[in-house]
Amino acid sequence: MKKCVTALFAVFTAIAIVGCFGGKATSTGKGGEVTGVGGGKGFTEPTPYGMTMIKRGYLLMGITKEDSLWGKKTPQKDISVDGFWMDETEVTNSEYKQFVYWVRDSILRTRLADPAYGGDETYMITEDKNGDPVTPHLNWKKALPRKPNEDEQRAIESLYYINPVTGEKSLDARQMNYKYEVYDYTAAALRRNRLNPQERNLNTDVAVNPNEVVMISKDTAYIDDEGRIVRETINRPLSGEWDFLNTYIINIYPDTTCWVNDFRNSENETYMRNYFSNPSYNDYPVVGVTWEQANAFCAWRTDFLLKGLGGEARYIQRYRLPTEAEWEYAARGKDGLEFPWENESVKNGEGCFFANFKPDKGNYTKDGNLITSRTAIYGANSNGLYDMAGNVAEWTSTIYTEAGVDAMNDLNPQLSYNAAKEDPYRLKKKSVRGGSWKDPESYIRSAWRTWEYQNQPRSYIGFRCVRSLASSSSQRMKTTSRFKKKK
Repeated sequence: MKKCVTALFAVFTAIAIVGCFGGKATSTGKGGEVTGVGGGKGFTEPTPYGMTMIKRGYLLMGITKEDSLWGKKTPQKDISVDGFWMDETEVTNSEYKQFVYWVRDSILRTRLADPAYGGDETYMITEDKNGDPVTPHLNWKKALPRKPNEDEQRAIESLYYINPVTGEKSLDARQMNYKYEVYDYTAAALRRNRLNPQERNLNTDVAVNPNEVVMISKDTAYIDDEGRIVRETINRPLSGEWDFLNTYIINIYPDTTCWVNDFRNSENETYMRNYFSNPSYNDYPVVGVTWEQANAFCAWRTDFLLKGLGGEARYIQRYRLPTEAEWEYAARGKDGLEFPWENESVKNGEGCFFANFKPDKGNYTKDGNLITSRTAIYGANSNGLYDMAGNVAEWTSTIYTEAGVDAMNDLNPQLSYNAAKEDPYRLKKKSVRGGSWKDPESYIRSAWRTWEYQNQPRSYIGFRCVRSLASSSSQRMKTTSRFKKKK
């Protein structure tokens, strides 16, 4: 009798679950056949602004011709990548300024709510619409003061720096710190990191140690009493889901001094003072941005997007830097070419160059440019991407190793390592692709690999973002279905 009651309870529970979740009941199948459940309305991902879809495909990754410069063979591998969205152009000064201004305005709103600067609490949200307390966060609907009072003016002035020698006033770059958090889904999914020790090894011949201690590496950051950013990588025993949440605080203002530090014995002061601040350069690629700052931009861009979406936000993948494989696959175009154009030469029959690079030993102007150029003034490749060769080289998310593709998987290959501050500096190399305005022809090939340290800003390195597709339905090839339509 007890077994019968249990069975009936299970049946009623199953019916209740189907009713609660609103799925298509399996009992509608004739003769007890499994027909599947009906889903809701499919999510159609809109094309992100300024991005183009790179459909999934195959690539022989690596330089196919022997490198005549060094006379050594470079590794190659057949790889396949899934589809993704990619910025049509490199991130521009104008786009990066939006990030800087957002950080500036967030700091200002925080100070306007501070009693030391008047204490206008309407700049912070502490309760929801029902009056229940929430984690305090900025009220972006509250406009900044147009005619500031004395306290508000002090808050505004606190964001600026006046050079005591020249008297010049500028935004205080040292204060432009952005805090963000990233949940590491991959680390959380690893079987070794399961909270239940019984689930860490599926081999039933292995005895489970319920007291096994699993160590977790976690990135964290905070501001000390002197206003300095302290970044740490801590190792501690696994205790819960919060161990997979990494916290970063990054100063995001570009290093405008890279123009004079990269080129000694050169008169580049005008670029240092104008390239990022002068609106004339708004459509030029941002430079002087480290790999760490580029990642911070991706995190901010994701958060900025998700706040503007409704319930469908859960399907959207976060912005990130492309993997080295994704970058090369996208740059080669649909035909896997050596350069992002069909011609093996770097200029057409009329003598016009296909990219901004250094065509001669010292003649930077031969292609019509001296330093960087406006984005998208050269033609796009077959994927609809501009400046995948030259202009500025671009950060990828992949660590740099001499082995290159030999160490990678052949499916969505990636080599990643979040170097701790204490790690040897050699472990902080990140792969850079595409070549730049200062590089010769051989360096702007789609397969050419080089590197830079993750905290090193350069006047010739920028970046662009990618985003994994929320659905692969829009990139499917025609296939023969094994299901026959009912007449």
